[in-house]
Amino acid sequence: MEKEKRRFQVSRRVIWGSSLALAILASIPKLFDTDSTVSDILINSSITFLFSLFIWFYNIYSLPKFTSKDNTKSFLNWKLFLSVILGIVIMVILVIAHQELFQVSKMDAPIMFELRGVLINLIVYMFLHLLFQNYQTQQMGVELERTISVNLGAQYELLKQQVNPHFLFNSLNTLKSMVEMQDPQSTEFILKLSDFYRFTLESRKLDLIPLREELQILESYTYLLKARFEEGFIMINEIETKYHDAAIPPFTLQLLIENCIKHNIVSLEKPLEIKLYNEGDFLVVQNQIQLKRGVLSTGVGLDNINQRFSHLIHKEIEIDKNETIFKVKIPIIHEYNTN
Repeated sequence: MEKEKRRFQVSRRVIWGSSLALAILASIPKLFDTDSTVSDILINSSITFLFSLFIWFYNIYSLPKFTSKDNTKSFLNWKLFLSVILGIVIMVILVIAHQELFQVSKMDAPIMFELRGVLINLIVYMFLHLLFQNYQTQQMGVELERTISVNLGAQYELLKQQVNPHFLFNSLNTLKSMVEMQDPQSTEFILKLSDFYRFTLESRKLDLIPLREELQILESYTYLLKARFEEGFIMINEIETKYHDAAIPPFTLQLLIENCIKHNIVSLEKPLEIKLYNEGDFLVVQNQIQLKRGVLSTGVGLDNINQRFSHLIHKEIEIDKNETIFKVKIPIIHEYNTN
């Protein structure tokens, strides 16, 4: 379920605290006026305090309409003008109400209160405007991250299910030939093919599986390849057993070996040797380079594997090659949760 969008809020402490601070600041001149009484100071402060509270809540509760307009990107717009006009009216009402309620004979000139009100209005509006712009920027960032995450998740779901249909086609052709030749290994071939696709169904819903399970999948896969290529395909597994409890995205090794076969000659005359081993914090898939003619490398297979690791653990695979050797190094994942 998609998370509910976080609402823009201003802390009540900020509202009440700033209003109180403005009231105190507005009353400081009164402290130096010998004719001012405590009552004058309190009345002057209460007018400023109540006006500040009104301006805060008015601007906050007008934000939903304000944000639906295109002119919100501009600091000077009709909302600010309306807020200033309404603020002047409210200040007049507050001054008159205090005069009638407390029967004050001496107060500051109305124009002083109005100028103070306009100043408070501008300060609150500017501060709130900046807070809201920052909130919008954060929301855009969160939405962008969510979109990227959903997109990567969708890509990864496709990657997890990527089992080359040509492999099934070739395996069935190999099985057909074995059956026609009455090869005694036909039954074992069928069992290995069944195991491989059972692993496929069981593992494709998982992001990560233990390396030992990946090697079991690989064992069935390489058996099928050897039945097809015979001595033209050589697999050497030198991965230390202490790494078998590490994790790996399912079918990573299978896809890397498939990539080797796709681009290199595999024949009895030129056997393809693939070696698996660990090197530091990486598992290495290495093969000698004996490229097929007319097969162009698009890099899609390796890029897909790289995206899987980037999506899951924010690490990338490494490629190391020279004129004779091609290596793909994949990060070892020591801690994981299957999901």
